Amino acid sequence: MASVFWRWWTAGTTSAVGSAVSAVALPLTALTVLDASAFEMGVIAAASYVAWIVIGLPAGVIVQRLPMRRVQISADVARAVAVSSIPLAWWAGRLTVAQLVIVALIISFANVVFDVANSTFLPAIVSKEQLQSRNSLTSGTHATTQLGGPSVGGLVVQVLGAVPTLLVDAVSYLVSALLLRTLPERRAAAPDRWPPVRAMVREGWRFVVRHPVMGPCMWAATAANAVCGAQHALYALYLVRELHAEPGLVGLLLAADGVGTLIGAALTNRITARLGTARALIAAGFVAVAGTILVPIGAGWQGFVAFAVGNVVFSIGVVVLSVVTRTYRQIASPPELLPRVMATVRFVSWGAIPIGGLVAGAAAGVLSGRITLLLFVVAAACMPLVLLASPVRHLRDLTDYEDDDSGRPAGARVAIRA
Repeated sequence: MASVFWRWWTAGTTSAVGSAVSAVALPLTALTVLDASAFEMGVIAAASYVAWIVIGLPAGVIVQRLPMRRVQISADVARAVAVSSIPLAWWAGRLTVAQLVIVALIISFANVVFDVANSTFLPAIVSKEQLQSRNSLTSGTHATTQLGGPSVGGLVVQVLGAVPTLLVDAVSYLVSALLLRTLPERRAAAPDRWPPVRAMVREGWRFVVRHPVMGPCMWAATAANAVCGAQHALYALYLVRELHAEPGLVGLLLAADGVGTLIGAALTNRITARLGTARALIAAGFVAVAGTILVPIGAGWQGFVAFAVGNVVFSIGVVVLSVVTRTYRQIASPPELLPRVMATVRFVSWGAIPIGGLVAGAAAGVLSGRITLLLFVVAAACMPLVLLASPVRHLRDLTDYEDDDSGRPAGARVAIRA
């Protein structure tokens, strides 16, 4: 199992490195090559995640019914072809903002199926006791790629240009596909007759939204992702047009997200051991709010420092929330429901990313990037508030929750007596 995990991890890491580079190259292509407006930047950011709204719920059924490895390999190939089309169109003199939006949409749909399959596969290859540490490792790896990818991407863009840099991402998807081919197929035993798709989707939806702990955790993640959507849409625009940063500095400042994610992933196990997973979630929410406030403060070098520090602080809070809630879902969900649980949560929470991006893009066109980012502090505040309004506030650990006849969680009774 260990070798299977490391091959799975290597495939995901390779793909993530290329994606981190293109996270800088794609918006800079829109800004510097096509002179995109604030609204067009918002549309591109929204297109990158809109598939979670369109097929987020059925994705769990798709993953449960089809061979997961083949699904992921197909997604990798589709993403490689889509990204490669941008340099080809540019060299032919036919690149447009519309094509960037279409490419972002294709990548978005492929990402949905790939990510649901990936998160479903992990519990099958590691023990329950190792889940949080493995989830922390994957978050830490993501942080490292986010840290190095944008920095390298910004420098490569400065040397080669934004469009040729996208070829790095295309190659990374192909390498990931080749590695995934070496993994064993993981598919749940199929019944003689599958229930209707709608019934399967509804079962996963009801399990999540009616769960007294998993439901509030999903809504907290939704608030976090709405803020992330605004940041994806506005960060490059804010840095280039309001703080007047050069492409190399843009990549360096965006890499601060990776620093925060790396710190958060490294500290998650220590934080949860000391505070408990439930209390750590609430604390992480308040930390993320503080980071959101810092990001758009200041001008000149003070603005760069505030942006970097705020980005780090926000990412620390969000990654703790992400690792803890993801691990809890993988542990608390019945195995036959896990693909649909993961799809339901991502449909709702990741669906907030394009909405946040569109709202932020529209608002920034009327106001400014700085003011719009400050307005999204309200959305960030919903992270801890929704947890405080739920049974989570009574618990030390999320797994302490038990229903009884009183309707109050057993963990809450212990906390109240204490």
